[in-house]
Amino acid sequence: MYAPERQQQILRLARESGRVDVLSLAEEFQVTAETVRRDLKALDRAGLLRRVHGGAIPAGRLDFEPDLAERESTAADEKDRIVRAALAELPEEGSVVLDAGSTVARLAAEFPLDRALTVVTHALPAAARLADHPGIDLHLVGGRVRHRTRAAVDAWALRAYGEIRADVAFLGANGFSTAHGLTTPDLAEAAVKRAVIASARRVVLLADSAKHGQEHFARFGDLTDVDLLITDSGLTDGDAAAIEAAGTEVVRA
Repeated sequence: MYAPERQQQILRLARESGRVDVLSLAEEFQVTAETVRRDLKALDRAGLLRRVHGGAIPAGRLDFEPDLAERESTAADEKDRIVRAALAELPEEGSVVLDAGSTVARLAAEFPLDRALTVVTHALPAAARLADHPGIDLHLVGGRVRHRTRAAVDAWALRAYGEIRADVAFLGANGFSTAHGLTTPDLAEAAVKRAVIASARRVVLLADSAKHGQEHFARFGDLTDVDLLITDSGLTDGDAAAIEAAGTEVVRA
């Protein structure tokens, strides 16, 4: 079977079942897992599938939201490079807001031990990574905790963010683009992210390049609400230039 024929079959299976995984496809078509990954990459670039950890889903599934474990293992190398670049944006002293998100949680784990900061977060994974940090004055925002993201949402969280003005906020998103702005699958999460943006004088978005062009159900801002986007080298020169032309600085790690 030629690659285009196999890719058509993969697309059909994804649309029928809602998701395909690499190992099952490799067994189905009697090819290597690496061959399947190349097929999925080609279909993703064509806008027909969206790659997720271990497989792919049909494009257009705006309500799809991977769980925390899946997000943490997706694009791990890219996220590590993003975090290293983001460390340069930490103030020497002052206040920081940490949004929910796997990349932001990785940043929390890498806070320098000699840094003395006030940190506010509604994300349990970020708070857990900073709870024993000797120099961090940690404030945990309360609310209803969403199991999928381990993040507090709803009225309590919104009120808390409405009462602060931090130096910098590190923001996460499921999708970003100049056309569709900043999006996430859940309306309650979107409301808190909107409050996070309003709570800080400077907003830094941490998002791997696979999220560029993705559009999800709940929109929480424009890309112009972000002062700095830190992403990976997968973002093309043209896309980076378009984002910067709209007013957001871009760093590709």
